[in-house]
Amino acid sequence: MFAQSLSQGREETDMTQTSNRFFDEIGRLMNDAAGAAQGVKREFDTVMRSQAEKFLRDMDLVKREEFEAVKDMARLAREENESLKARIAALEAKLGG
Repeated sequence: MFAQSLSQGREETDMTQTSNRFFDEIGRLMNDAAGAAQGVKREFDTVMRSQAEKFLRDMDLVKREEFEAVKDMARLAREENESLKARIAALEAKLGG
């Protein structure tokens, strides 16, 4: 009876150790898969960023700083144009009147 009990205890221990090893292996595989997935994600992000930058470069778009500079130049030219129109109108009024 004692031998049978000892034998059962050993089987349970063997089963537990086998079970633990199995779960350890599953855990290791899951960690490896997660690491590989992270690597694939990083590679995908890098490729997508590179392709997006190439696409935008090929579209020949202006940078925001350049756009803002030209916008300010246009505003100043418009203001100067309005000022010159007013001066011309004043001179014409002086000559005409």
